[in-house]
Amino acid sequence: MPEVEERVSKLEETLERFIVNVENSHLRIEAELKKLHEEIEEFKNATLRFQVESEKDRKALHEEMAAFKDEMAIFKNEMSAFKDEMSAFKDEMSAFKDEMSIFKDKVDKFIERQEEENRRKNREWSNLAKKMGTIVEDLIAPALRPVLSKYFNCEVSMEGQRILRRKQGESFEIDAIVVCEEKVFMVEARSTPRFDDVIEIKEKSKKFFEFFPEYKGKELIVIFGSITFPENVINHASRNGIYVLAWREWEYMDILNFNDVKR
Repeated sequence: MPEVEERVSKLEETLERFIVNVENSHLRIEAELKKLHEEIEEFKNATLRFQVESEKDRKALHEEMAAFKDEMAIFKNEMSAFKDEMSAFKDEMSAFKDEMSIFKDKVDKFIERQEEENRRKNREWSNLAKKMGTIVEDLIAPALRPVLSKYFNCEVSMEGQRILRRKQGESFEIDAIVVCEEKVFMVEARSTPRFDDVIEIKEKSKKFFEFFPEYKGKELIVIFGSITFPENVINHASRNGIYVLAWREWEYMDILNFNDVKR
């Protein structure tokens, strides 16, 4: 009997531990189920919040897309209007360009006629001056100051025409003299310049300071003036260091061989 009682006692202890373990396991399972339930609830709540936020975002995106679509429609209309305006402006500019082209043609023709008229008047005036023997006074003298200023940077201090000097019974007449600070210009004119005139003028210039000693120390520059010059006379003058002054294309009096003169 003691042996049976001992075995019963052990069985009871084992059963009691089993019951305790089952209860503990049950408690753990309940706690885990509760935790799982809470996590499921939290997940459901999070899912619901996500759905709500997603719906809000979707509505906001839809509204933004609708607003953007409206703005694009307005922009498209504005661009269409701008395109129409630019097309009209282009047409106006094209018409203006055509008008300016016509106006330019008229101005060019007017200038051309005016230049031709000026050349004609210069030729007539030159012929008249040639006939009257007033080439120096009417053509050469008015051109001296601007021409000498242009080519020689000359500020004129004295200018004279038809100057005659006599010395020991010899006469020396110059058509024009122009005096600057460091230079003196001897100007001889011919109505019909010839090849031999070049040497004659050059030889005459050698006596200049004999009759005008007050200009000694200045550089003497010789200018041969006329209405027009043959090409061979211009070349001959250049080789002999004499500048040629005449009409340039009947537009203005100018030195025709400035860069060709041998000095």
